[in-house]
Amino acid sequence: MSENECLIEASVEDVFAILTDGWSYAAWVVGASRIRDVDPPWPEPGGRIHHSVGAWPFLLDDVTTVLEYEPSSRLRLQLRIWPAGRGEVEFCATETPTGCLLTMTERATSGPISLLPDHLADLMLHPRNAEALSRLKLLAEKRS
Repeated sequence: MSENECLIEASVEDVFAILTDGWSYAAWVVGASRIRDVDPPWPEPGGRIHHSVGAWPFLLDDVTTVLEYEPSSRLRLQLRIWPAGRGEVEFCATETPTGCLLTMTERATSGPISLLPDHLADLMLHPRNAEALSRLKLLAEKRS
């Protein structure tokens, strides 16, 4: 499991406007190279983002699915980490005096990657997720 936090000088609503815009994921999710489609009822449970990971000519098509959504508060997604397994990522936002504290928690739930001890998984996930939150922060602060 890995947990990252980011203070964002933007409203919770602005942060969630980006989190709930499936078409924006390639702009801030590290590794996502393009969005192929966003299925309704995104961002409601069952909604899916069809995306590609990697760089041409080594693109892998993948899907991320909404598991839970609480507007302007919480978004939990199921990730396919092909061929390593599946995972879940959760975003929780808390209003602060200067904007928003966004917490991102990611964990493997199945497949070979889920066999890694938490501290080893964190070594791989923490830097990538810190970069993703940094990108999201730039988008949200530009928006507000």
